[in-house]
Amino acid sequence: MTVVEATLARIPQPYRDKAIQHRELIKFLMVGGTTWVIDTVVFLLLKVFVLDTKPVTAKVIAVLVATMVSYVLNREWSFRTRGGRERHHEAALFFLISGIGVAVYSAPLWVSRYVFELQEPFVSLVTQEFSDFVAGQIVGTLAGMAFRWWAFRRFVWPDQFVRRQPPPA
Repeated sequence: MTVVEATLARIPQPYRDKAIQHRELIKFLMVGGTTWVIDTVVFLLLKVFVLDTKPVTAKVIAVLVATMVSYVLNREWSFRTRGGRERHHEAALFFLISGIGVAVYSAPLWVSRYVFELQEPFVSLVTQEFSDFVAGQIVGTLAGMAFRWWAFRRFVWPDQFVRRQPPPA
């Protein structure tokens, strides 16, 4: 039993049928969860130990690391039934869209820090760190994932390249 099948087996009916219809989305979200952990760990490590005065730079680097992992996982698992493009063309589109995604992911943190000035000395260190986490890791991640889900299906792995699989025996 695969990870997705095991996960689907835990979902009660009638929600299971809907989840099965949206297997690709579930896989995409699982990849997103994995890369969110990678992004969060890299962001926090960079922000605390290396780039303490440059949180946006730390966020951009973290998103880039997570994006490289995301390409491999999405290509080989989430969207494996799609194809048709040459690998270099597909990768170029993926990283172009992901580059735009970096801006989408980072924008909430930038707004939090530099528009709302949720940073020291205007707010306490605790407020600054909490705001950075919410803006960068929650709001930014949700906005970026929504954008990437739409763009990947529209441009990188579009419907016309779906490889139909035979029904399970």
